[in-house]
Amino acid sequence: MYPTVAEVLALPVVRHGGPRVVAGAAGLDGRVRWVHVAEVADIAHLLKGGELVLTTGIALPDDDAALARYVEELAGVGVTGLVVELVRHWNDRLPAALVEAADKHGLPLVTLSRETRYVTVTEAVNGLIVDAQVAELKAAEQVHETFTALTVSGAEPHVVLREVARLTGQPVVLETLSHEVLAYDATGADPAELLTDWQPRSRAVRLGERTGYDAKAGWLVTIVGARGHDWGRLVVACAEPPPHRYVVVAERAASALAVHHLLAREGDTLERQAHRGVLAELLASPTTPAELAARASALRVPLTGRRLVGAAIRPRLTGSAGPPASASSQPLLRELAEATALATRRARVSALVGSVDDTSVRALLSLSPQANTDAVVRRLAREIQQAKPTVPVVIAVGTPVESATDAGRSLTEAAHVAAAALQRDDEPRCGYHRLEDVRLRGLLHLLGDDDRLAAFAARELGPLLARDAASGSRLLQALRHFCEHGGNKSAAAAAAHTSRTAYYQQLARVEQVLGVQLEDPESMLSLHMALLVHDVLARSSDPDHPAE
Repeated sequence: MYPTVAEVLALPVVRHGGPRVVAGAAGLDGRVRWVHVAEVADIAHLLKGGELVLTTGIALPDDDAALARYVEELAGVGVTGLVVELVRHWNDRLPAALVEAADKHGLPLVTLSRETRYVTVTEAVNGLIVDAQVAELKAAEQVHETFTALTVSGAEPHVVLREVARLTGQPVVLETLSHEVLAYDATGADPAELLTDWQPRSRAVRLGERTGYDAKAGWLVTIVGARGHDWGRLVVACAEPPPHRYVVVAERAASALAVHHLLAREGDTLERQAHRGVLAELLASPTTPAELAARASALRVPLTGRRLVGAAIRPRLTGSAGPPASASSQPLLRELAEATALATRRARVSALVGSVDDTSVRALLSLSPQANTDAVVRRLAREIQQAKPTVPVVIAVGTPVESATDAGRSLTEAAHVAAAALQRDDEPRCGYHRLEDVRLRGLLHLLGDDDRLAAFAARELGPLLARDAASGSRLLQALRHFCEHGGNKSAAAAAAHTSRTAYYQQLARVEQVLGVQLEDPESMLSLHMALLVHDVLARSSDPDHPAE
């Protein structure tokens, strides 16, 4: 808001006097709060600090000790500069004692070689200051209106941070009190550079007040919280001491974030939102792995030099082969995500945890290269089961990978394994499912996007599906029981709750419609595989689709 001493010296009305800095040049970036004309030496006690003092020197002493004391008193009250006109008292150079004292105290000392109308200087500088104050008030009003609207609308954190970055032009970060980055806006800066080594850098910044500036870090920091419950910090990265407007922006943004936190208790926590954002980008084949690695590291989950294992945790609903409907699954998945996050902490596993779709919770485990992956996952699975979510769960893991660019593959594989495992009634001995545990069904889930699978299933089962749709028969279900029991007709009839005579008649109609012999091993294998493909594709298009 206030001009610097250097900016004042650059004004035409001052340049007319031929200004020359003779001492204290390092203090030229000091801010001028006001301009004060003073001819007497005993003036310091009447000043408040931040003044630029103008004098002709006519009433100043010639005694070296008195001149040194004069400068010391001015510096002591915070005067930002002293301008002396070399016309009336001194007309060639200032006394050495005055110059030496100014250098000693870092007080800018400026001479004017020509007579200057100080009233004109005062009007120009003070007018500049008043204009800046008016602009600051208008900016503060804009800040007030902006963040009032954001608070009333319950804006998401990324929206609030975007406004902070726009109004300050500086990068901004929202972190927890344990220094995990929840959201950020780099406003054109390199996100990887902004977030690198975030935890140690953040821990080093300690303020004794709710809002303050750490000059060493170049951070303006304000506490975020409400009703006596602080939960985060908002950091505006600014290399120079921030103007008051930045402080207002940061504090209003912190209030908007605190209100959103209170209103959003029924939704995902900010921690889960931050984890979910990184997981979603990993699944989307990241184009900026360095930035993602920095973001994950800022969440205390290192991705470089680690063994990464994708995991999927899906709820198993009694009486339904599919997962819950998306509209009703969100509270359950939120509960499951929090239970999984708690389990990772108890198992001492570094992991990103969040729900990225309507079917499951995903986790990316970050393990040291020397870790026993199976032992770690077994421990984690046990902790998840003991967390007692409201429904039983299926836990599946993907193949371990060595880099963040491959993490999406492990996460995707885990999701396919979990989907295949939902159709099995047996529980794995180790507490979790792997690709080798779900065998052919798992492979088909991995290949589910291949159009050739759909074409194969349509060729094998198309006539049977058409017959069932036209006549209301249940020939597909009869075929399913036959294949699932390995061609044992008696066991299949019992599973279908049908008399053997009636069931044999259904199988005869299946053979007639499809034009095959079910006793032929290759025919049964081909039809069984077609049934598995049919189920995989049905659940891919409709998660609630039951097995027919």
